[in-house]
Amino acid sequence: MGLNRNVSLKTALRYKGQGPFLTYILHRIGGMGMAIFITTHILATFLEGRGWKIGHIVNFVYVSPFFQAFFIFCVLFHAINGMRITILDLFPGLILHHRRAIMIEWILFIVLYGFAVVSIITTAIARLA
Repeated sequence: MGLNRNVSLKTALRYKGQGPFLTYILHRIGGMGMAIFITTHILATFLEGRGWKIGHIVNFVYVSPFFQAFFIFCVLFHAINGMRITILDLFPGLILHHRRAIMIEWILFIVLYGFAVVSIITTAIARLA
């Protein structure tokens, strides 16, 4: 049974929860992005195995740098945020430092994602040549 709160949609959309709320939303987006990718990947593989061209078109989308950057964002953020959540669940005494943990998470994510995006861009440029 959840809390019974009367909060309008307008009020909810103006909520500025800062770091914790943003990580909550991005964690959900990352999970949905991975679920959509896995579903479309299985479907595209099935269709391509049947000889339909739509499977090849969908698989061609996976090669695009924009899609790769989005997918790496989803996987990396979801994994790092999941590790933070797990650590705070295993060691409840650290919950007092959850904002610091979020800052460490963001720093780690930005560094790793920066390397990933540079790798994606250099690979895309090499394919053009």
